[in-house]
Amino acid sequence: MKLLENKVALVTGASRGIGRAIAIRFAQEGADVAFTFLSNIEKGQALVAELEQYGIKAKGYRSDASDFQAADELITEVIADFGRIDVLVNNAGVTRDGLLMRMSEEQWDTVITINLKSVFNLTKAAIKTMMRAKSGSIINITSVVGIMGNAGQANYSASKAGIIGFTKSVALELGSRSIRSNAVAPGFIETEMTEALEAKSLEEWKQSIPLKRGGKPEEVADACVFLGSDMSKYITGQVIQVDGGMLT
Repeated sequence: MKLLENKVALVTGASRGIGRAIAIRFAQEGADVAFTFLSNIEKGQALVAELEQYGIKAKGYRSDASDFQAADELITEVIADFGRIDVLVNNAGVTRDGLLMRMSEEQWDTVITINLKSVFNLTKAAIKTMMRAKSGSIINITSVVGIMGNAGQANYSASKAGIIGFTKSVALELGSRSIRSNAVAPGFIETEMTEALEAKSLEEWKQSIPLKRGGKPEEVADACVFLGSDMSKYITGQVIQVDGGMLT
């Protein structure tokens, strides 16, 4: 039996990078997958077709997780289409980097709203059905910079640190309903965003990591499969670092 067979998962921000890898790994492990994307309709449609090749039900929703009303409507649609939500992966996020002295209010507000408020929005809407079922796994994608901080990313680091606090609070509130809440903190993961970095900078990053390489989106997805499955049924309120030993 596959690890996520007979489960329904919702993954936000799944049109590329880590979110896309999570959606694919979930489908490979037997989960029916609902996912969101914001702008690229073609990528969303292509992902549905790719996921369906694994013999599962898949559907993409064009939705803004940072919009409270839209998030609530999304959960209603997913439940209407799939019947329930067993696993929620809050992955949607952006960066607007800059030193604090030059950071605008808009840069701050955009990152906090998209990265942190979206987690509140989706979780609040999804726990209604999870509480009725007395079951569920919430997986929030944070970052190692939410633990260690990073120069030029005060907004991003604050949003990711906020996710960790939120994750632990939800675990305490909903544990009695058998709803688990955990976070995954990726380190330096090679995605479309990192491809834009200079080769010298990439190599310096890799050499600072004990495993001497960047991580793959699929390796973050594997941690999410574990947290979404019954293999982790006694784990809640935790942050799993997928960072090659970066913060060791």
